[in-house]
Amino acid sequence: MENVRYLVSLWRFWIALAIVGTLTWIFHMAAPRQHNPWRPIDLNDPIGIATYRKFTHLKHNREACFRALDNAGVQYTPLEDEVTGENCGFRGALTLDRTLTPYSRTVSLSCPMAAALYVWERQAALPLAQELLGSSVARIETYGAYSCRNIAGTRRRSEHAMANAIDISGIRLADERLIEIKTHWGAATPEGDYLSRLHETACRLFSVTLGPDYNAAHEDHFHLDFGSAETCR
Repeated sequence: MENVRYLVSLWRFWIALAIVGTLTWIFHMAAPRQHNPWRPIDLNDPIGIATYRKFTHLKHNREACFRALDNAGVQYTPLEDEVTGENCGFRGALTLDRTLTPYSRTVSLSCPMAAALYVWERQAALPLAQELLGSSVARIETYGAYSCRNIAGTRRRSEHAMANAIDISGIRLADERLIEIKTHWGAATPEGDYLSRLHETACRLFSVTLGPDYNAAHEDHFHLDFGSAETCR
């Protein structure tokens, strides 16, 4: 009797394994690329359930990351790996020359950050400006990316110190309007709605997205990074 029970259990195990394997194969073949974690990332795909996981994979695969930027047509200048100070420096980083829109100052970032920024521009900043504000985007206003410094008020290094973060202060539109986070965040206006949607999309792409609701230090910008923590505030 025990042998029969063992054989039945073994048979059930192999049947279950075969079902799981078949469903996985069907998903791999049929699921859209943005939802399929086993397919290489394409930065021009819509944001899907697998997008964030693919970005975390790029953190550990420099070649795949730069290939994704190249395929998307992002223009950049690679930076040599360098230690620039105590717990500061670049690894697999670059200076953005051109994505879909200019930035207000030079932006030096890790490759995964640059890839996520491109997707954020393409899927949120640019189309939402047209949809909600009736204008294209002329420039993204930033306080900068790489900076060898600590988190404000602490002795702990910021993700900025590893070129792994950027601070966005606003969006300059083609009609010369400036949508500022300090001015328009939380307002019941199209500008406020626009910034809220930008923040929401960033939370789907970056490990950490911090805005004015987080603390006073972020009252005038979004902090976006690819650190080890996962926070959307």
